[in-house]
Amino acid sequence: MRTFDFQVARQAQLACPCPHQRTELCDCQMVVLLVYEANRQPVSLIAHGSNGQTWFSMVDTPQQRADPRLEMTIRQTVSRSLAASK
Repeated sequence: MRTFDFQVARQAQLACPCPHQRTELCDCQMVVLLVYEANRQPVSLIAHGSNGQTWFSMVDTPQQRADPRLEMTIRQTVSRSLAASK
């Protein structure tokens, strides 16, 4: 379930230069996803992209612990998807 989209949030700002490119033409994207699996707490997965590259991170803090089994499933799924796209 997508909970945040950087470009959608950015549209509300009239003058919002890109922090990476320092221009109005920003290709940055940040999406926060809640990943669910039956009988487990959801894991927050963050995808941040710029200049044709994407970085993924998961929230795992004392206040929001990531379930290790769901984290492993996410890592395997992302790895398989990246390998298939090459």
